[in-house]
Amino acid sequence: MGTVAENIETIRARIRAAAERAGRDPESVRLVAVSKHQPLTAIREAMAAGQVVFGENYLQEAEDKVAALGQGLVWHCIGHLQSNKARIAAEVFDCIETIDRLKLAKALETRLAELGKTMPVLVQVNVGGEAQKAGVSPKEAKQLCHELQQFPHLRLQGLMTMPPFVENPEESRACFRQLRLLGENLVAQGLLGQHGSMELSMGMSGDFEVAIEEGATLVRVGTALFGER
Repeated sequence: MGTVAENIETIRARIRAAAERAGRDPESVRLVAVSKHQPLTAIREAMAAGQVVFGENYLQEAEDKVAALGQGLVWHCIGHLQSNKARIAAEVFDCIETIDRLKLAKALETRLAELGKTMPVLVQVNVGGEAQKAGVSPKEAKQLCHELQQFPHLRLQGLMTMPPFVENPEESRACFRQLRLLGENLVAQGLLGQHGSMELSMGMSGDFEVAIEEGATLVRVGTALFGER
């Protein structure tokens, strides 16, 4: 592994190459640096290399980092969020990628209304049907997206998924394609796309290039950027 700055440059080059292979504009893909369990020094190195968007799994950890690092960064919640933590999450995060139930959306809407704040959100879809993972099934996604239309402070922008772990990233391609096709179907039904281009958050350190080839607009990369925790 190189330095954080070197790793970011390598990842950006791989993002560009994957996007170009798919005939896409590389600027249509954003890197979410997964900073879970990373020290402030490592995050500051990433910031110095121009990284702005960071993803956190745990609310308390994110709250501490936001307080320590100040303004100018964009913080995504990429972990399971309990409804009783929604009030704090509405204050800490700039985007929540893991909306998977109406109760959570209602709690976020209430607090965001109090704050006078709107927030981009993604619906988490469990494309692999894994019992241990959060997210709605592809069949349930349409209903949840429909229900989210009632909340004016939530800007539903797209979908997120974590496919089953596989050694060969090519084996994840079908899951990524399934999410893209689901998203396109929801756009056609008027349930996505009202707030700009549809976001697809999919792909991590081992498979983000395949995800980009299948339409990812957000890739969540931790290990390849910061190294093993």
